Amino acid sequence: MWERELGELFLRIGARFSRVEPRRRVRDYVRGLLGPVGRKNGWQLAEYAGHATPDGLQHLLSRSRWDADEIRDDLQAYVAEHLGTDDGVLIIDDTGFVKKGTTSAGVQRQYSGTAGRTENCQIGVFAAYATSRGHTLVDRELYLPKSWTEDRERCQAARVPDERVFATKLELARAVIRRALASPLPITWVTADAAYGQDAHFRRFLENHQLSYVVAVPKSQQVHGPRIDHLIKQAPLEAWQRLSAGSGAKGERFYDWAGARLPSVWEFDGDEPTRQRWMLARRSITRSDEIAYYLACAPLEATIADLVRIAGCRWKIEECFQSAKNECGLDQYEVRRYVSWYRHITLAMLAHAFLTVLASQEREKGVSNRTRPSSWTSLRPRFAVCWQLDPATLLRTATMS
Repeated sequence: MWERELGELFLRIGARFSRVEPRRRVRDYVRGLLGPVGRKNGWQLAEYAGHATPDGLQHLLSRSRWDADEIRDDLQAYVAEHLGTDDGVLIIDDTGFVKKGTTSAGVQRQYSGTAGRTENCQIGVFAAYATSRGHTLVDRELYLPKSWTEDRERCQAARVPDERVFATKLELARAVIRRALASPLPITWVTADAAYGQDAHFRRFLENHQLSYVVAVPKSQQVHGPRIDHLIKQAPLEAWQRLSAGSGAKGERFYDWAGARLPSVWEFDGDEPTRQRWMLARRSITRSDEIAYYLACAPLEATIADLVRIAGCRWKIEECFQSAKNECGLDQYEVRRYVSWYRHITLAMLAHAFLTVLASQEREKGVSNRTRPSSWTSLRPRFAVCWQLDPATLLRTATMS
């Protein structure tokens, strides 16, 4: 089964290569990323493939004529076919790739959430796609700091295209979302951490594209004037309910949650409201002062349990980063050029998607004799308390703060 499925995937992308040599080399490269290779760099991948030197694989990444974006498009179609459901969630986040030197495209000393500190690294903005069938990475963009885009000689040395200008991580995220919406991926929700969620333009962008979302925000986030943490402090005791944000390595991740519908309602295509804005808080069970905050925009029939489910999906991209790095060599590249980064990252994402689809098919076999829920919405708790926040509360809190 493994070989058959992988062969079908290679057939899907084969037309993207005009010559047989790069077609064979990409197969060897992806097989190496999937194989039991200690460190998935050029030499070890070449040795696993039976090549005398890594020259052929290095040529594939740097000078061979093929378009990594076309492979990304094939990847998205592959994921949509095997994992797609109507309530699909797109997850936006960035990750760091610690590097030495100054010549790798986009590298500089900058904060890396992966390392938890400022490091000499590259930063990639990624999108993962998650459904009840599985989750995997589906798009990527390399962040180029101004120290790069304002130095055209440096960009030319790293083969950065002349048309590539400075773009913030938020701008890269919006480009990734636009592409996902134009792809076959069925997407209903978007979630992201506070680096993206705190930006009002980013949230409005999602609303303008008729996407529901649950995004993290800092405690200082203002909601119609007052800070969100001041508003959450006014939640009555009965507003808090214990719900699972999804399963983790140690079982279900239970927290106490409180949510409130906000007075403003997003409307489009007529006079009737179709979506409702919310604020949401997640409190640790063991540490009551450990609270995370969210803003959301959801269909009118959505419940707090729905919002909790989407908020919990954000961790799935962290799982994707970890497994893609550990199992598919996402961060084990030794390339410096701009185009080479995109090619390696895209092929590593393809390998990760293949493993995810394979695991999904194995799970499907295991439950073939049972009725499988068609979507997560059928798994909602039957009852959920909603704390209604009225305009008077907002006005009173604004005066107090």
